[in-house]
Amino acid sequence: MSVIDQGSPRKRTKSVYVSTVISIALVLLMTGLLGLILVHAKNLSRYVKENIVLNVIVNDNVNEGDVLSLQKDLEKDPYILRTEYISKELAAKNLKEDLGEDFVEYLGHNPLLPSIDIYMKEQYANTDSIHAFIDKVSKNSRIKEVVYQESLIDMVNKNIRVISIVVLSFTLILLVIAVALINNTIRLAIYSQRFLIKSMQLIGATKSFIRRPYIMYGIIHGLIGALIAILLLLFTLQFAQRQVPELVILRDWYEFAMIFVIVILLGIVISSASTYFAVTKYLRAKSNSLYR
Repeated sequence: MSVIDQGSPRKRTKSVYVSTVISIALVLLMTGLLGLILVHAKNLSRYVKENIVLNVIVNDNVNEGDVLSLQKDLEKDPYILRTEYISKELAAKNLKEDLGEDFVEYLGHNPLLPSIDIYMKEQYANTDSIHAFIDKVSKNSRIKEVVYQESLIDMVNKNIRVISIVVLSFTLILLVIAVALINNTIRLAIYSQRFLIKSMQLIGATKSFIRRPYIMYGIIHGLIGALIAILLLLFTLQFAQRQVPELVILRDWYEFAMIFVIVILLGIVISSASTYFAVTKYLRAKSNSLYR
């Protein structure tokens, strides 16, 4: 029987490597959860920005055909995501529902003007772009004015910037912690193999020959840990969406798949790299230092 067969890490330290896989899975689970939070935060930011509305008030003397023509012209603008035509009648109906009484009957006429609700693309949902857009469309004789809540837009963009900085900072910190935890877990597992590694070296095995099975197991353990983490992440997603059905509007399976791929790559790369350096440490160590 070969030296590698006699000293197989799987046969000699199965319980150690089971705990290693579990530790890797838990660390990758935390990393994946933060990745999902980032994706949801990004999608929430896009959803909020794309639902900021600008009311383009049309002059009263403009007929409906011209208003619809204006709507089509506005939809061609690169700043615009979508538009919605609000007729005088629909505006009156909406206001009646909000007030709870028929103000048209009280006044004897409908004083409201037709309008077009405009929703900006995410990258243009900021004060500077909106001002530029308003300056451009205000020259149209069919438009009376453009109304929007500037303070709301400023507040939304400011809060999104602050939240993005905090979440990204926390992500970087957690990533460093994840690498450190996985590295320390694997180093402890390899520590139990230090005498075997040195024995194999002393009888003539090359460094690459000794490293190979350990790195292979490192890759396998990283992959298994990542798959366990992904299963737990899928369960977490399903549970969260059952508890908060509104999260479905933020769901993007393509981005979720990217998170899962990153989790797998992190598990494999960190585990194999940590294994490589841990084994190399004991290959370079003096025999008497192994007892410390």
